[in-house]
Formats: sequence, C-alpha cells, structure tokens
Amino acid sequence: MDVRERWRAFRGSVFYPATVVALLVSLAAGLFAGSYTAAMANPTPHRLPIATTAGGEPARLVAGLEEAMDAQLDVHRYATYAQAREAVEEQQVFGILRSLGEDGALLDVSGASGASVAQVLTETAPKVGAAVGVPVTVRDINPLQTGDPRGLAIFYISLAAVVIGFMGAIQLSVHARALNPGERVAYTAGYALLGGFMIYAAADWWLGALTLPFPQSWLILALTMYAAGMVFSMFNTLMGRWAIIPTWGVMVLIGNPSSGGAVSWPLLPSPLGHIGRWLPNGASVNAQHTAVYFAGYQHVFPYLVLVGWAAVSTAVFWRWRHRHPGGREVVAV
Repeated sequence: MDVRERWRAFRGSVFYPATVVALLVSLAAGLFAGSYTAAMANPTPHRLPIATTAGGEPARLVAGLEEAMDAQLDVHRYATYAQAREAVEEQQVFGILRSLGEDGALLDVSGASGASVAQVLTETAPKVGAAVGVPVTVRDINPLQTGDPRGLAIFYISLAAVVIGFMGAIQLSVHARALNPGERVAYTAGYALLGGFMIYAAADWWLGALTLPFPQSWLILALTMYAAGMVFSMFNTLMGRWAIIPTWGVMVLIGNPSSGGAVSWPLLPSPLGHIGRWLPNGASVNAQHTAVYFAGYQHVFPYLVLVGWAAVSTAVFWRWRHRHPGGREVVAV
C-alpha cells in the first residue's frame, strides 16, 4: 500500500477525527495559557487617566510616577475638586492628584474604578513621592465592597454567565438535538433567565460577596448568558461540529482576558484593552461594574454591545436555521 492509499485509509478511519481533535486541544491549551499569562501575569499601565484640580499637579511627582510605572499619565485638569470627583464617578479617570503645597500631595484613588489600578497607584505613589521630595498621602474615596476586597467577584459572575451560556447551547445540541429553531431560541432564553437569577442568588443571597442591584444585575447576567448561547448556536449553524473553535476563541481566549474584570483595562496590553469593550465578556463586566458601584452614572454602550451580540447571533442563526444540525419534522394533524 503506497502513501496515498495509506492517507486515504487514515482519512476514512475513526483515528482521523480523533487526531484532529487531539491536535486542536493541544493548540487550544497553549493558546489558553498564553492569552491569560500575557494579559494578567504582569499587568503594566500604559496610559493612565488621572485628574488634577486648580493649582496644578506636582510636576516632579507626575514625572516620577510615569518613570516608575513606565507609563504615561493622561492628566485631566478640572477647576474644582467636585468636577474631578464627578469625572471619577463617570469612570473617566482613576484617581485625583492634588498639590498640598509644602505639605506634599494628596492622591485619591478609586478602588471601585479598578482594584488593580488603585493598587499600582497606592504602592507606587508614596515611594516616588519620597524619592522626589514630595510626600504623598493616598486614600481610597470609592472602596470596594467588604465581601469582595480584590474586586474579582464581578469578573467571576460574568465569567460564569459567559461559559455556562455557551455550554448550555452545546448541551442542547447534544441532548436536545430534536428541538426546532424557534424552540432552541426559547430554551436558550429560558435557561439564560433562570441561570442569571441563580448566579445572582449565589453571589448576593447565598455567599454575600456582593450586594447586587436586583433586577438590573439579574438581567445583565441573563442577557450575557443568552448572547453567549446564541453565539455558539450561530457558529453551529455556520460551521457545524467545529462551532466550539470560534466560540472558544471569541469568548474565552480573547473575551475573558480582555474583559477588564481581573485586570483593569489601563493595565492590559493596549489592543486587548480596546477589543474587550466590544465583546460580550467586557460589556457584561462593564455594565455590572457600573450597576454595582456607579449606579447614578449608567452608560448605554455596554448594554448596546450585549444586545448587539444577542440580536446579530440570533438573526444569523434564524436566517440559516435550515443548516442547523438537529430539529425534527412537524407532522400536520
């Protein structure tokens, strides 16, 4: 038997798809570890928005901070402290730096705006101040909730909504293959609503890690789960059994590290910080974060992103629903 015949025999055997899966799983493992390590192992600020008030910021301190963090401080100047504080609430800046004249400087950080950013500023500013002769006092003007001192709970509940969202769609395809397209959409919406409520109940009522605003947090989680489920259903319609590859790539390899949940966007590699805002993961974290800590300063953009992913994936699935594996014939009575 020559090489061509051996190859044809291999292609027709059960070992060919098993080999493809083994290679893809191995590649996915490396990419998974690489994407998370690159984004989260050594978070470094690149361009950090910070506010100052009338009287100017201590120039030596700003230059020292930029050198110590190897980053550029994007300084926003405001006439009054109230205006600077408003910018913090709008999540336009991550802190307020004020000169105290001969007494040094005061740095107000906002742990709720980004725990990792607040930690970097809190650790770096006093050291730099001592080095340049400008004593720095740091205080947290918007701390995290006591049940979530590291600010990771929002990331975890959003991660649960994303992963369980598309895993639910996978399970429907395996165990409820006979569902017709409209029924599949209905069941995806159903488990999203119920699953979002269970995530909310676990984080708030059961564990007490976060005090979440109901029903806003519940609906954000439900919309996230639905969008993730319909993204898989869309790819399953377009690509069949290989749908997990693009779903995993969008939702896990890129979406989770770039979400800003575990590491704030100013500390992520620049492309990830921009991409994350346009993916369901980042939009879910952003919407949930604002609902919990900045309730009076809602932004419509993350909701538009979530609705956009849900609507587009549902529309694509419905347009090519005849190609979706599964379903059953409806027998007229």
